[in-house]
Amino acid sequence: MTPPTARTWARRGHTPVIRVRGRSQRRFSIAALACYKQGERSRLIYRPKRHADHKRGGRRSFTWTEYRDLLIAAHQQLSAPIVLVWDNLNVHRDHRLREFIDTHDWITIYFLPAYAPDLNPVEGIWSLLRRSSQANTAFTDPDHLIRALRHGLREIQYRSNLIDGCLAETGLALTTSRQQGQ
Repeated sequence: MTPPTARTWARRGHTPVIRVRGRSQRRFSIAALACYKQGERSRLIYRPKRHADHKRGGRRSFTWTEYRDLLIAAHQQLSAPIVLVWDNLNVHRDHRLREFIDTHDWITIYFLPAYAPDLNPVEGIWSLLRRSSQANTAFTDPDHLIRALRHGLREIQYRSNLIDGCLAETGLALTTSRQQGQ
């Protein structure tokens, strides 16, 4: 991961240039759900994953079973039905994941348009993470990076107003078409 730069300095008249050694080998992935439940604080449910065999051609992303497990954990934490608003990541459209979703009545799914990161609240979470815990940091090893990622996500998780802000930034509103039981 190329470290994001929040601020730097250079002599007057000289453009700052930041050199980073190495290439991204995609050792980590993070899946996250920004959760909103009427009358409760917003939540962030996430799972980081370290790819141990990334150099030998192993999978460098979450599998459909890991997304399934994340949805089950979210359902247990929220104790409520889940309405997913997903982007068009290939694993989100995997037929096995779709079969799982279709067999469970507590999940409703909607897909965002083909390229619409501005409508995805989780993109705002990634932006907050890059600008806070990762900015201006040269990670010494993969463990240092994962500790910083977990710490940054925990900070966001405990500040529900940040999660609410990511939803507000999309321009989407929380509405339900379902009649609530009396």
